[in-house]
Amino acid sequence: MNTEKKALFTIFGGTGDLAKRKLYPSLYRLYKKGYLKKQFAVIGTARREWTDDFYREIVIDSIRDITDSPEHALKFASHFYYQSHNVTDVNHYDTLKKLSNKLDEEYQLNGNRLFYLAMSPNFFGIISQNLKDRDLITTCGFNRLIIEKPFGHDFESALKLNNQIRASFEENQIYRIDHYLGKEMVQNISAVRFGNYIIESMWNSRYIDNIQITLSESLGVEERGGYYDTSGALRDMLQNHILQIISLLAMEPPTRLEDKEIRTEKIKALRAVRLFEPNEVTGHMVRGQYGPSLDDSSENLNGYREEINVAPDSQTETFVAGKILIDNFRWMDVPFYFRTGKRLAKKGTQIDIEFKNVPLNLFDNNDEPLPANILTIYIQPTEGFSLELNTKKIGLGLETETLKLEHKHSAETTANSPEAYEKLILDCLNGDSTNFTHWDEVATSWKFVDVIREHWDNETVNFPNYASGSMGPTASEQLLITDGFKWHWCPNEK
Repeated sequence: MNTEKKALFTIFGGTGDLAKRKLYPSLYRLYKKGYLKKQFAVIGTARREWTDDFYREIVIDSIRDITDSPEHALKFASHFYYQSHNVTDVNHYDTLKKLSNKLDEEYQLNGNRLFYLAMSPNFFGIISQNLKDRDLITTCGFNRLIIEKPFGHDFESALKLNNQIRASFEENQIYRIDHYLGKEMVQNISAVRFGNYIIESMWNSRYIDNIQITLSESLGVEERGGYYDTSGALRDMLQNHILQIISLLAMEPPTRLEDKEIRTEKIKALRAVRLFEPNEVTGHMVRGQYGPSLDDSSENLNGYREEINVAPDSQTETFVAGKILIDNFRWMDVPFYFRTGKRLAKKGTQIDIEFKNVPLNLFDNNDEPLPANILTIYIQPTEGFSLELNTKKIGLGLETETLKLEHKHSAETTANSPEAYEKLILDCLNGDSTNFTHWDEVATSWKFVDVIREHWDNETVNFPNYASGSMGPTASEQLLITDGFKWHWCPNEK
């Protein structure tokens, strides 16, 4: 039986794309499932001069494809209120406070408040300060702050931003969203590891040769060229999503599957990641920028430098691959390879765990080594697992072949599974910070990334160096070949 949650949601950036695409549909799904019923209210704020009625029309339109009925959608939207708001004007917070107190009393919310900052991080500090200074943070109930990435652009800016927010909110009140941590199969990593002794007993350097993580996007930067040209793949993907996945793969078993224990082990794993010396970056990291497509029969795709709001001589990377080493007893000398990029051959996210080969090949395999056993975790767009084993071919002799044991969730199951934002909002309502990022994780990640960024900023690269529709620059292949490995997921191979 679902437990109803009582809270006032205040969404800064309530007219934005994130609110319409993710937040309103997620709140509606929670409403349909009974987590939100009568005792909740939402205040959307932005600079635009909207009325409550117009705002509710926007909300209804954003959930049109998932509504049970027009009447049900209308009833849901009746909990939404709009407040035109300039986040830099302290007087507007007084108006917001009056509306908040009125709704708290009307819906009997017991002072429970969730503030969602769905806007530029430039405003995180001033919003947090004014929420405290103008008494929007209640003395009863809970007060929780959800913030989106990017959390700074390097360690120093992240530290400054964190200090600003911590002046108003305690660490246990701050929920830094990484939507990858809300994905079903990312959360399944812990279940696979700690729920199966056969896996956990082999989850170490004695049995694992390497781990490969691929986050591949088939689209380019589209209309986000202006933002992306100041960020790049290193900051946009490695600092948060990839290092978060690595921390889940590398962490030690927690004493309990609870937020504090899990976070403690994730932080330990991230602190064990080996920091590069400046002269090591080139040998461990690869960057790329997509150019036009080369295949005349395919769609004619522009290069990154031809995209809207991108500098014609841009040195921004749209692809990054690397080799990460973790200096602890469990993972000594096991490389964690990763790659991520835009305009690649296929959209998909998966993790390939390659186990060490048998020390002696007893089978008739033409003197070729047996293929390695591979455990694959499919994260998106398909969700599931596969395990590759060596078996004997039917017939005479002892020749082997690879058998793939595979389970993927059906399209129906995937379609009906909770969205990442739905899960994360519910976690926040429950006060469960397991799938959010702690400041210590943010700080440790930035220290790793800053060394790479500083080295790259002092070099000029001959971009573009990979064609749209490929799987990135050839140097990313060589990164593994040098160590005697290869990428297991090759969607562009026939």
